[in-house]
Amino acid sequence: MPNPKTLISEEDIKARVEELAAQISLDYADKEEIVLVGVLKGSFIFLADLSRRLSIPRHIEFIAVSSYEHGSVRSGAVRLVMDVRRSIEGKHVLIVEDIVDTGHTLHYLIDMLKSRNPASIRTCTLLHKEHATEVDVKIDYLGFAIGDEWVVGYGLDYDEKDRTLPYIGVINPDD
Repeated sequence: MPNPKTLISEEDIKARVEELAAQISLDYADKEEIVLVGVLKGSFIFLADLSRRLSIPRHIEFIAVSSYEHGSVRSGAVRLVMDVRRSIEGKHVLIVEDIVDTGHTLHYLIDMLKSRNPASIRTCTLLHKEHATEVDVKIDYLGFAIGDEWVVGYGLDYDEKDRTLPYIGVINPDD
């Protein structure tokens, strides 16, 4: 497979993460602490960079879900693979996602985590494929809106490849 074509540069990502962190810090300035729930595996780089730039108290948890069976084939179902380790009851929760495309995964996570009685729940995603969205979900903090390309890098992968690229690149999985 050829090298991915750059869609969003490392510099643009860094600048946008700074902006998101500043806005989140402002919005949560009066809260005792927020719980950042990173959705594995794709959000780990975004979550690390975002959390380091926040100026507010925070606790980090991880959750893992699966919505793809193999490669680029969407299964349509979402299943929980790994849950958060600490209770979020009464906490201000910010779900941190790498990408929202159909919206099914984020919808599932919001519903599941709301059932645990957090004080509040908001969402932050690096990328949103607006035209691919099938389920209406509220994204409170958005990095970039993109088209319906297959993207890799900065945590996102194709079949576990290209996840560690420092930029967002576009690939054609059929190549």
